[in-house]
Amino acid sequence: MARVILFNKPFGVLSQFTDKGSDGSPRPTLSRYINVPRVYPAGRLDRDSEGLMVLTDNGALQSKISDPINKMTKTYWVQVEGTPSGASLAKLNNGVLLKDGKTAPAKVQQIDEPDDLWERNPPVRFRLSVPDTWISIVIAEGRNRQVRRMTAAIGHPTLRLIRAEIGEWKLGDLALGKWTDV
Repeated sequence: MARVILFNKPFGVLSQFTDKGSDGSPRPTLSRYINVPRVYPAGRLDRDSEGLMVLTDNGALQSKISDPINKMTKTYWVQVEGTPSGASLAKLNNGVLLKDGKTAPAKVQQIDEPDDLWERNPPVRFRLSVPDTWISIVIAEGRNRQVRRMTAAIGHPTLRLIRAEIGEWKLGDLALGKWTDV
């Protein structure tokens, strides 16, 4: 039976177990939080993104989760700079043109700030003259930094990005930097 671990990745942590930075000094990795042999991340989450990661010891399951051909949905809570108009959100829903081609349609809606959200370290930079807005984005693709590039394409840069769901798995009340078996 496959082992499946859900992990709430903090900001600044690489989604791998080992690293040597370009200057030779190690950066924070999963090994700081998870000491379980033979489990590997099913997909990646950028160093400057937070939230749900799935790790498993089953290669077929790992491929099913991470290979875009399987169209497993991923839900992100995204804090963006400014307040996107309905037309801007519709662009995301219909797919936006990025340098590597048009994205598949997404499911996008404005949301309230998620309940019980942990403080980010370092905090998000705020500008008093520019409001911020939370949106939910559901995609089934997995391009490099895709959500950030999508929000930038509509003129609303991402300030904070949290993955809340991967397929059937949900972040729920899993504390920051903690993991659980499912």
